Amino acid sequence: MDELNILHVDDDPQTLTAIREILQGRGMRVSSVESSAKGLATAAAQSFDVIVLDRTMPQMDGITAIQRLREVGVTTPVLMLSALGLSSNRTQGLDAGADDYLAKPFEPEELVARINALYRRSRAAGHSPTLIAGALECHLKARTAWRRGKHIALSPREFDLFRYFMENAGAIVTREMLLRNVWKLNFDPQTNVIDVSVARLRRKLEEDFPTPVLETVRGAGYRLMSDDI
Repeated sequence: MDELNILHVDDDPQTLTAIREILQGRGMRVSSVESSAKGLATAAAQSFDVIVLDRTMPQMDGITAIQRLREVGVTTPVLMLSALGLSSNRTQGLDAGADDYLAKPFEPEELVARINALYRRSRAAGHSPTLIAGALECHLKARTAWRRGKHIALSPREFDLFRYFMENAGAIVTREMLLRNVWKLNFDPQTNVIDVSVARLRRKLEEDFPTPVLETVRGAGYRLMSDDI
């Protein structure tokens, strides 16, 4: 993984310090900014790999800030952090233009995994025709899936699901994220379509292999994580 350049925007000095120490401890460069207005100016003037943006800030909240970022053409992936963790809160953040949404409190390793996943996803979208996570490969142009050199036959929907998990390898993927990014829905149809689709994909990816690939994170969602990665 390349050394990532991160912009972190939060009005709380203790949070700025804590997250800077976490990310710098993982070899990332971090620019810490204590207001949305300064964050906007910094993001527009400099290039960053990922922006970590707090939702609740005085004067200009994170929702407004990300809308302004997108309006002025800043396309850098944004991870929104918030103490507001309801499904409706996450949906609002994603609808505003965030690429991912992480509710507080969170584990440092999940924060790092989410940032790395956003970076991989943005890099893949602009450059690489293949996503690689351990022994798993997702060939974007050919729309094929592979594990340890074995081709995994997937339906079009299963491939889209696999691709999204690969783009977010190691991070928790919520049902809301899947509905929005794979099914292109901004509402929950209240069916078990996600559970059924993930189960089918898991079965195909794990057949004939001794180790699991997709895990269900109780109360949170799913994660592409195994000893392959």
